[in-house]
Amino acid sequence: MKRRKFIKLVCAAAVWPLPVAAQQSSERRVIGVLLPISSAAAARNLEALRAGLRGLGYSEDRNITLEARYADGAIERLPGLAAELVALKPSVIVAGSPPAVLAVRNITRTIPIVMNSSPDPVAIGLASSIARPGGNVTGFWWADRTLVGKRFGLLKELLPDVVRVAFLVHPDDPTDAEEIKEAPIASNALGLNVRIFEARTASEAEAAFATIVRENMQAICFGTSPLFVSNRTVLVELAARARLPAVYSFREFAIVGGLMSYGASLSDLYRRKAAFIDKILKGASPADLPIERPVTFELLINLKSAKALGLNMPSSLFARAD
Repeated sequence: MKRRKFIKLVCAAAVWPLPVAAQQSSERRVIGVLLPISSAAAARNLEALRAGLRGLGYSEDRNITLEARYADGAIERLPGLAAELVALKPSVIVAGSPPAVLAVRNITRTIPIVMNSSPDPVAIGLASSIARPGGNVTGFWWADRTLVGKRFGLLKELLPDVVRVAFLVHPDDPTDAEEIKEAPIASNALGLNVRIFEARTASEAEAAFATIVRENMQAICFGTSPLFVSNRTVLVELAARARLPAVYSFREFAIVGGLMSYGASLSDLYRRKAAFIDKILKGASPADLPIERPVTFELLINLKSAKALGLNMPSSLFARAD
């Protein structure tokens, strides 16, 4: 009798820890995602992030939960959305632009943040150095300040006689602030007279566009602010209606009818962010993870829009297009 009781006790002791172990293995890690653009505009990037995570063994139906918040191009909404995400106590937060990163970092210095940054993250106080960030922020920096000159160059290559170019920017966005500094240098090198127009809201962007048309600008370049990405369909339609050749920062504009776009592939960056998340979930500190640079830049040309504007695409430009 005593022997039977002993065997039962041993079996119970062997079985008892199993539910605990199972509970631990099924624990979901929360990943916050703060996006300055709309859910529709962010869909491709978010799917790239999911794909990258799946490739590393993470799945939303098994071991992670993605909590996304969208500012719809209104960067003033980011602090409130950042507070919502921080309150969830996620294991890591993915932030989709410098304003988003700053919004999160102003609330927490402990939750790891994986960023996109066009301005130098050291210059704007997000990291101590590129090789060793030293805080709770790491991710990608693509130095968009130099890309604005390339976009001006694309307009000049397409329109050799162009002189008057409008540059529509969001003056309070750190990304556009960097481009504003670069614009005179890049435009002088190309013999362009670039005039800067400012917009902080969608209605201000439309009003600025009316002024651009009234002042007979010959072409337009758009800044990188989420404001423009979230309102890309309206802006592309305005450019088409005014028959104004335009170059944009991201492929999303060309997809909805914009003439040309040139910039870092955001979907590639979001896919690669999964590797940062994986390292952090396994115990790495963002302070020790070097900030990386993009490896994929995309030039998209919408031939239908070029034809509508009566433009002949130079073969050299066409050959470089993705």
